[in-house]
Amino acid sequence: MQNKTLLILIATGQLCACTLIPGQHVTQFSTKSSTDMPVTENDNAMFKKLNIKPITAQLIVDLEKDFNNRSLGPQNVANLYYNYRIGSKAKHGVPDKEPSSQYRVGPRDILTITVWEHPELTIPAGEFRSADTAGTLVGEDGNIYYPYAGVIKAAGKTVEEIRAELTKKLSVYIEQVQLDVRVASYRSQRVYVVGEVATPGIQVVKDIPLTVLEAINLSGGLSPEADSRNITLTRKDKTYTVNLLSLYEGGDLSQNVRLESGDVLNVPDRSFNKVFVLGETNLINSIVGGTNATQRSRSVLMNKGRMTLTEALSDGGGVNQETSDAARMFVFRGGLGKPEIFLLNAKSPDALLLADRFPLQPHDVIFVDRAEGIRWNQIINQIQPTATLLSTPLLPQAIK
Repeated sequence: MQNKTLLILIATGQLCACTLIPGQHVTQFSTKSSTDMPVTENDNAMFKKLNIKPITAQLIVDLEKDFNNRSLGPQNVANLYYNYRIGSKAKHGVPDKEPSSQYRVGPRDILTITVWEHPELTIPAGEFRSADTAGTLVGEDGNIYYPYAGVIKAAGKTVEEIRAELTKKLSVYIEQVQLDVRVASYRSQRVYVVGEVATPGIQVVKDIPLTVLEAINLSGGLSPEADSRNITLTRKDKTYTVNLLSLYEGGDLSQNVRLESGDVLNVPDRSFNKVFVLGETNLINSIVGGTNATQRSRSVLMNKGRMTLTEALSDGGGVNQETSDAARMFVFRGGLGKPEIFLLNAKSPDALLLADRFPLQPHDVIFVDRAEGIRWNQIINQIQPTATLLSTPLLPQAIK
């Protein structure tokens, strides 16, 4: 009877092995992908199967020779998020640096004008009146009215230019005019800071130039979910990218752009910067829909847009020592940039030293294949109940 059962199992396995293997796996000893991928060669789009590149010491050396594979590389994929936004028209890089200029008064600004030795021309600010309420408001038409001087165009001028014009007009009535003009309240020029900052909102442009770094700090700083690499600056009809990480860690001062009135500074979240760990990893406790559950596959957020293969495997729960084929750890790269497939043979644990120097890109898919013996055991477990049923003799009652 046992021999009969064994023969049934072997025959069934031979007939059904191709269809009963549960889960996903890559054909043993494959050197090319089984799926055609869209690639661009010589500016022509085509479909082709990709070569599977083993992760070796030579591959690591070749990758490290290209500075763009490093975190601060200007063409690093993690720094090119704007390329992959739907409908994005962002221009890579910051706007051209403009020469520094003095603050120019605008509508709704409030000026304080003091004429020395002529208190009748100066409305003093006192205990119950601030400089804002005691000052001279620049109207929506950009003009101010001042006694004896009449209507003066203030918008678009510096305080020095306004002082010179007032001095000229008042000198007709006052000898040796001495006056001072200051901005008591800055209200005409605004910058909008939105996205992943502590307190999104409006920042006012004052006489001290407002830069990207200052605007973010005034907004409470970046939130933990912010992507500091891919900040966008919209100015008029153009959008630029600002990489604050290059400023913080690389000293690239060109990223600290001086802001202008009407600029919109948007700090995106880092949800784009993730990799996916699939296959035979260890079970991870999670909470799904309010109930305790376990999962093998998960997405892992990259820290500041950078992560190595070893870090991703560790954050993904680690390799399952009982069911995984350590010689078949794959990295599939097709969502961004150039499609590629890499293979790490980690039968020897020291191969993880190579993995710790293999840089990942956002949306890479890491797949740990299943051991062949595990697949065969699962096939046997699936067909054994059927084989047992077929080998069990029918009872006399069932025959009747």
